[in-house]
Amino acid sequence: MYGTMRRRLLTATLGVLVAALFAASSMAHIVTESPWHPIAASYRTMMFLGDLKPVPWDKIRSTFEKPLQAAFGSKSAQEKLLELDGKTAAESVVRAIEAEDRQALYSAATRGLSRSLRRHLQMAANNLDDPSAAARHIEDARSLYRAFESFIKQADPAAYRKLGRAWLSLTSSAGSAGVLGSGEVLPDRPRFDAAHDDINQYLIANFEAERFADRDRLTPVPESVVASGRKVEIAAWLPPGSNLNDQDPLPRLVLNFEERGIDERDLPLVAYGDMLFDSPEISGNPAKSLGLTCSTCHNRSDINQSFMIPGVSHQSGAADVDGTFFNPSFNDRRDDSLDIPSLRGLRFTGPYGRDGRFASLRDFTRNVIVNEFGGKEPTPYMLDALLAYMLEFDFLPNKKVDGGGKLTKFASDAARRGEKLFRKPFAQMDGKSCASCHIPSANFLDRRAHNIGSQVEGYEGSREAAYDTPTLLAAQFTAPYFHDGSLPTLAAVVDWFNERYGLELATSQRADLTSYLEAVGDADEPYEVYGGKHTPFRLAFEELSTFASTLNTLLPARDAFHAKLMIDTVAPDLSADASAMANLPAKDKVYELATILTDIGKAIDREDWLGAEELWASFQKLEKQYDSAMY
Repeated sequence: MYGTMRRRLLTATLGVLVAALFAASSMAHIVTESPWHPIAASYRTMMFLGDLKPVPWDKIRSTFEKPLQAAFGSKSAQEKLLELDGKTAAESVVRAIEAEDRQALYSAATRGLSRSLRRHLQMAANNLDDPSAAARHIEDARSLYRAFESFIKQADPAAYRKLGRAWLSLTSSAGSAGVLGSGEVLPDRPRFDAAHDDINQYLIANFEAERFADRDRLTPVPESVVASGRKVEIAAWLPPGSNLNDQDPLPRLVLNFEERGIDERDLPLVAYGDMLFDSPEISGNPAKSLGLTCSTCHNRSDINQSFMIPGVSHQSGAADVDGTFFNPSFNDRRDDSLDIPSLRGLRFTGPYGRDGRFASLRDFTRNVIVNEFGGKEPTPYMLDALLAYMLEFDFLPNKKVDGGGKLTKFASDAARRGEKLFRKPFAQMDGKSCASCHIPSANFLDRRAHNIGSQVEGYEGSREAAYDTPTLLAAQFTAPYFHDGSLPTLAAVVDWFNERYGLELATSQRADLTSYLEAVGDADEPYEVYGGKHTPFRLAFEELSTFASTLNTLLPARDAFHAKLMIDTVAPDLSADASAMANLPAKDKVYELATILTDIGKAIDREDWLGAEELWASFQKLEKQYDSAMY
């Protein structure tokens, strides 16, 4: 359910989302990414895009020439580079893009960024008699250094520590004007110059080389490290503007068994599938190390409309899952980012995939794990569990429409008039009505794929533009619409069909039809509502303790593999989630429970099953004892 949020908190060192994008915790309590310097934002994004295959040169050009949402100010990287490093630097980047030369792009952009950084440091040095001006230039220099910092830290830790001391010395030796004329600190020119020299020397040697070594990947590893031949592991990273956070407000999750009053702890297969849905452990890298889970995209069985990775997503709430980033061997070499579909009512919505290419949910799920995200082959038990859980996803209750798809007394008169239009056959649509495909009595589905003309064919005679019929239930909360999210509102959908098929609907008729779609697509309680002790942490804690309850089945079965997979997911998540607790004094209790789970895993590694069972009994006892404090 919430697992997409846990491991996000570990990516702070990558500079991906300032404080947190790696520990994708089960709650959306991730610190928002601070704005980037335009040159730094463009640089990291261009390097990221340059490693995609095929390289999206049009996006790289746009990234350089147009302002980015992730950057502060209104200027593009090209404009800022012209200001700081002159015409030659900006033209070098443009020439590399025009030549579609990855190595030239790395060289020109890296030199331009480094020289821009040093330009700000020099302006700070020139303005030491004006501490405020010097401080501004140091701040700008630091914001540019941010583009290199995480890579230096991982590839050259000794230099990273030395540079860290230099930055501190630089800042403290620049002096201060004090407050209201009091507390003035004079600059220390010798200390400033020494720190300035340390930073300059490293930047020139590592990011302004006369000729950079050719790189398979454009990750800006310091040149001295590359020249040494030493292999370094750089953690998976995302470009500025990426967002793996859950949407806010959080969608309400409706599970069939819960509505029937059944406790998930009494459904160990479902509970294990719930855990897997929230676990990055089932994916390969980079998805695993970035904390991506099924619920990253499908949070609470719905659509994560906040999900965004530039170059992978053409807009928020979309992703190209068969491109080069997640699994190069599954790269179809097509730029075909699609809007993330809702999984509500999944047992009714087959076939699966936007174009309905998988008749079997089991085959579809395996394809997502192994092919799309490069994970290891899941065990039969894992697939059984995931399906058992996902098939419990239900539609949101909506008092405006009954189980047979008919409007109730709670719908408006306009919606009732629209219902008649929805069921009316149109000659322009081969005698079909809207209800021919969105069958009201079948959850507004026909379980088929149709080419309605919403996509330009890839080649003459192609049939690739056929997409499955989406349900209209809860459609008010799944905008934007169509496979590519090209239509922002339900009214825009009505207008598109009216124009595409020449239906000649009057303005009032289109308004009525829109009212009908909004009524069918409504929900009584679409979002999770918190109050009192029902906090985000409480919800996550109950979920995680439910996951842990699968040990009641796994320990007696001596199932080491599946028990360890669960523990490796839940134990770190418990600790990460503690940051969202309302009852702060109880944090130590959470860490204690997480430690016991970790110890159970260690006992299983030693094949000490009796010890594992004793620890599990201790966990359960403390869980009950601490329950009232878990909020």
